Amino acid sequence: MKKESHIRLKTARLFLVCCLVSHILTAQEQRFTREDSVRGSITHEREWWDLLFYHLKVKVDPDSQSFSGSNLVRYRVLQPSRRLQIDLQAPLRLTKVTQDGNTLSFDRDGNAWFINLVKPQREGQVEELLVYYEGQPKVAVRPPWDGGVQWAKDQSGKPFIATACQGIGASVWWPCKDHMYDEPDSMRISVNVPAGLSDVSNGRLAGIDSLADGSRTFHWVVRNPINNYGVNLNIAGYTGWKETYEGEKGRLDLSYYVLPANEGKARVHFRQVPMMLKAFEYWFGPYPFYEDGFKLVEVPYLGMEHQSSVTYGNRYANGYLGRDLSQTGWGLKFDFIIIHESGHEWFANNITYRDIADMWIHESFTTYSESLFLEYHYGKRAADEYMIGSRNLVQNEARIMGIFGVNHRGSGDMYAKGANMLHTIRQVVNDDDRWRKILRGLNTDFYHSTVDGSQVIDYINRNAGRDFTPVFRQYLEDIRIPQLQYVFKNGTLHYRWSQVMQGFDLPLRVQFGDGSEAWLQPEAGKWKTIRTRQKTLSVDPNFYVTAKQLPSLSD
Repeated sequence: MKKESHIRLKTARLFLVCCLVSHILTAQEQRFTREDSVRGSITHEREWWDLLFYHLKVKVDPDSQSFSGSNLVRYRVLQPSRRLQIDLQAPLRLTKVTQDGNTLSFDRDGNAWFINLVKPQREGQVEELLVYYEGQPKVAVRPPWDGGVQWAKDQSGKPFIATACQGIGASVWWPCKDHMYDEPDSMRISVNVPAGLSDVSNGRLAGIDSLADGSRTFHWVVRNPINNYGVNLNIAGYTGWKETYEGEKGRLDLSYYVLPANEGKARVHFRQVPMMLKAFEYWFGPYPFYEDGFKLVEVPYLGMEHQSSVTYGNRYANGYLGRDLSQTGWGLKFDFIIIHESGHEWFANNITYRDIADMWIHESFTTYSESLFLEYHYGKRAADEYMIGSRNLVQNEARIMGIFGVNHRGSGDMYAKGANMLHTIRQVVNDDDRWRKILRGLNTDFYHSTVDGSQVIDYINRNAGRDFTPVFRQYLEDIRIPQLQYVFKNGTLHYRWSQVMQGFDLPLRVQFGDGSEAWLQPEAGKWKTIRTRQKTLSVDPNFYVTAKQLPSLSD
């Protein structure tokens, strides 16, 4: 009889799960279009070829706010096919595609352009396409959140132009394989700009060509793999300077580009860059792009983590536009944009999500890096207080993890809540040397890689010696914050987890009224006990949970 009841219970649970999955799938079908799937999934027209190299050439016309140029796409054939997808968003358009000098036909489906190949594509062969395009790219309304191209002016009236495209996609301004799972191994970027202007892009400057019309073409070479939204153009009447940093892998070249009117204060303010490198190389390992150097580039918007070409617009003030987001005072010890966006060189540009639904990999670790910067330079108390203070930013209205295959990212809680999730896990690891090895190990084992969130979680589990999967699921997939419920009764502490997913498993450090500490092992919905004469307790605030004392066990 007990066995039959167990079977019925399992059957009922399976039915409920199936209903829930069906409901979610139906909601997704209603919410997302075919164009979302073409953009967000690894389509057949993408999966048969492996991207190796880009040479992007762009002529920028500030007067007409237009781009024209080409992109050479070098790839290796993984399996034979005759149809290849390149992405380019309206109002830009492809004008011509060639392979081995022969013009190819193509057709368009939304922002996906499907190229009809004539030449047999043989497995293992390396081939090239030359894709030409032109038009007026989408204007960025509120970069970097609403991306595209920003056409601004500096104080002297000169053009001040920049690209920012995470989320909306790199294809908003150049033709590419616009999915994060596949990166080129290297890249060349050639940008033609009018007289009196300079372009700063990713990698190292390989040369400048002066043309008869007075314009100049800047050639940049990227020697490392680069994600598509990390590619950028920054155009202005820049001035700049260089210095070197002696890092873990030797000499790292640092370059700075700012508007001439801001050079004096920039030279002082940008001294935070070596401080950043010292802290992050300690925690995360060597800067991942020594071959390409590090640049900090002034732009007309707030800033962004473009690989080896980090952009800056935080008004030369500490904090976030002069404000401390943590409300603790510690956030005014550093420039938020310099530290946060540079932290992305490790978590975003070195380790990159395969699908934007896992964007938490970028933002949770990088937001946590802000507290690690404080810990390195100001001590652990500063870092803890900053992290705890940042919880005022959490909304808990939508889950952090997005929906896969449709270019859908989760909520903004991936920043502060995601960082506090990691901070909580660190408390359970309870070994700072091991925690540091985990952070450095991630950047070693996934060096220059695209990853799924499950790979990151599995790595942490293996190296922490504990399965944190239920903890990650709780914070990434549920909007509720775990609540410790407890009752003191007859010399016994009764306690359990509430507001959690089934299987949530998080040990918890508490302090009793006499100052003694203990580790509790609560379970979801099940009372556990320990003997104690104490009548009060407080939860270690470094754990991102809440606590509630109940009047009785029946509540």
